Amino acid sequence: MSELKKKYWREKVTAEITVVHLQHFAQEMGANLSATEVAQFLNQNGLAQNVWMHMMQAGERYIKSSLKNTVSAMPPVNRTSVPAAMIQ
Repeated sequence: MSELKKKYWREKVTAEITVVHLQHFAQEMGANLSATEVAQFLNQNGLAQNVWMHMMQAGERYIKSSLKNTVSAMPPVNRTSVPAAMIQ
């Protein structure tokens, strides 16, 4: 039960890239973009949708990698199996 009280307990994870994030990325690359320019950039040619898809794919790869490491470190569990024909 103490697991539920942890500060970072989550049922889901939501990630976003904001206009401020994109302005910071642009500055790192030597460009200064206004909020309007960032919005135009995000909304051209489906870029925002592509960013979302890449974020989801990266998240999936990360989670699978973390699960693989966690599962391989766990001791095997002895489970009795029940033939599918017996389950009704």
